[in-house]
Amino acid sequence: MTQQVFRGAIIGFGFISGKGHFPAYQSRKDTEIVAVADICPARRQAALALNPKLRVYDSAEKLFDAEKNLDFVDISTPPVDHGSIAQAALARGLHVLCEKPLTATLPEARELLLAANRARRVVFPCHNYKHAPVVKTVDEIIASGEIGKVHGLTLNTYRNTHAKGVQEWRTDWRRDKKTSGGGIAMDHGSHTFYLTFNWLKALPTAVTAKMVTINKEWDTEDNFSCVLTFPTGYANAHLTWTAGVRKVIYTIQGSQGAITIDDDDIQVASPTGVRKFSIASHWGDASHVGWFNSMFDQFRDCVRRGEYVNSELKEAYHCVQLIHRAYESSNDGSREVQLDTSFSFL
Repeated sequence: MTQQVFRGAIIGFGFISGKGHFPAYQSRKDTEIVAVADICPARRQAALALNPKLRVYDSAEKLFDAEKNLDFVDISTPPVDHGSIAQAALARGLHVLCEKPLTATLPEARELLLAANRARRVVFPCHNYKHAPVVKTVDEIIASGEIGKVHGLTLNTYRNTHAKGVQEWRTDWRRDKKTSGGGIAMDHGSHTFYLTFNWLKALPTAVTAKMVTINKEWDTEDNFSCVLTFPTGYANAHLTWTAGVRKVIYTIQGSQGAITIDDDDIQVASPTGVRKFSIASHWGDASHVGWFNSMFDQFRDCVRRGEYVNSELKEAYHCVQLIHRAYESSNDGSREVQLDTSFSFL
């Protein structure tokens, strides 16, 4: 039986969609991108240069009005527009794949979960760090019980600058709060937070955070530190755009050992000894194009199973809550702020 081709459109053809999402879609036989919307003429031309058969539009609204045979949209705009575009897509009966963070505000995130449930359409976040080969390998080690029960984490993400946008349109938009919704906590917080949920097998109940802006040219933070309290343990996280180097260093502490991740290098300490090895994951490639198809397979599985408010979407909502509670903590002298894990509004 021939599998039906999943027809999609990309809204926002910047760096991550141009270098990451679109090339991955082109490698698939079960998916076809037929249209692109972007407010920047040069970016519409960039899309056409990759595929002249694409239909291009200068707004999401025009794309929605013209395209009547879509199955899904891929939202890759700046965060402040995620919520409204996703709501418009759901109103037209479309499934939604959305870049992180899910939305720029917590009320928007809550309304999006409710809308997905009402519309009976999948909303799925791009939590692509879960699909890095090195992270998948660590998941397997934890599941094997080799280091015992995980009770502590440290997650450090070092960058030498904020992630730059395309040259044709506002390269530094991530440093403008009106467009980005926030600084490095908004940009990288989701990646850090959903990994902690995964490794500690729970949602956190409290956050204590501190934000710092070293480069006073911008109105967003470029350094973020926090402590997350879990029923199962704790996590310390530090994110920085001013480290002078691009690197991730994670440690996972268990009752019988520990795992250290240094980009592609893994060290596992357990009762049987210490072993070191590497898993090629290409952390230096900011497009993460090699991780996309695994994530997209998961999205399609949710569509097939009718998992509209899926576990990934719930995690995305909680990431947005954490980001905003972290801002609240930092603005109030780094006091501990409690988190709601109930999803009682659903």
